[in-house]
Amino acid sequence: MLDKSKLTGADISIDFCGCHLQSPYILSSGPLCYGAEGMIKGHEAGAGAVVTKTIRLGAAINPVHHMGTVNQDSLINCEKWADSDRLNWYENEIPKTVAAGAVVIGSVGHTLKEAQAIVKDVERAGAHMIELVSYTEDTLLPMLDYTKEHVDIPVICKLSGNWPDTVATARRCLEHGANGICAIDSIGPTLKIDIEKAAPEMMSGDGFGWMTGAAMRPIAMRYNYQIAKENPQLMNLYASGGVMKADDAIEYMMAGAMGVGVCTAGILKGVEYVEKMCYDLSKRLAELGYSSIQEVNRAAHPNFPSEEHISGLKFHFTPFKEDGTTKKCVSCKKCETVCCYDARKLTFPEMTVDMDKCRCCGLCLDVCPTGALTAELAPQTEKDLVLAQKSKDFYELVK
Repeated sequence: MLDKSKLTGADISIDFCGCHLQSPYILSSGPLCYGAEGMIKGHEAGAGAVVTKTIRLGAAINPVHHMGTVNQDSLINCEKWADSDRLNWYENEIPKTVAAGAVVIGSVGHTLKEAQAIVKDVERAGAHMIELVSYTEDTLLPMLDYTKEHVDIPVICKLSGNWPDTVATARRCLEHGANGICAIDSIGPTLKIDIEKAAPEMMSGDGFGWMTGAAMRPIAMRYNYQIAKENPQLMNLYASGGVMKADDAIEYMMAGAMGVGVCTAGILKGVEYVEKMCYDLSKRLAELGYSSIQEVNRAAHPNFPSEEHISGLKFHFTPFKEDGTTKKCVSCKKCETVCCYDARKLTFPEMTVDMDKCRCCGLCLDVCPTGALTAELAPQTEKDLVLAQKSKDFYELVK
């Protein structure tokens, strides 16, 4: 159970589509939200809102073995929509969750016919918002038009990164009256082979599945940034894809999202893990100098480059902590291992770099587990400026 007295750092509550959420974490439509019991657990753990499994005209019949791991923090699945009848959602699951104090977002898919049959009942059941999800933009927009005409609660459109132009779709959804945007849905189709059986692990009709978790985060991050940049007035944007810890949430917020979906992290670590992420988020925001999520929203936007930067890196190696005796460098030699050019050598407490070999790729900095190795951008030299122009000229040449 989330103890709000332990949120001693920044304020992590947000206002989203007219609802006040206790945190920016939105428990995404997925197996954790199978029914009221799961959604209430998410709410009690600190989720600001919970999204029902996608409600359709018929209950899903899932193939056996419809979820598996891609790696330690990413999943593949061929799971379908809600596996219980829609009437049960109207009569039991949504009302029970609302009665427990949760903000409920009703997920409705995937066709216009289904939106026409479902959205009004979801509103009557007490849902605070509706999230529309579809396989194609061509279907999503008519679903949105109908829903906006027939319900009075806010409507969110969940977008797919698999579409030809997801950013343009976001703009069109907003033009058609969407109150909020969720970006993005799972990535796919994807494939995992069980090499012991020489067969696909997923038991879908074609063996394919959809990927979620950390592996998709950089893809979703880019979409959220572009959507936020193109729509500066859009505050009701929540990101979905690979939020495994508080820093991931902050990264999305700096890119432009106000809220963040949580699904894979809750599956792999238990939905109670949301509580830890709430405490961590409050603390981490304060450490970074922010008092609220509103302050951190779009914080990275002014720092995006308008052209590539050509220069070197000025490296700093700090083998010991401030006391002068405790090791800061743990001699893991990861920096040395990942240097494809054999430019870096560590013989503790000395580190050498052959700058004639070093390409200043920066990977060594990212793999250092303790921060003993750092760097700053070196001032651009005349040679750097010449190379920068040469790079521009090349792209002009090959147009």
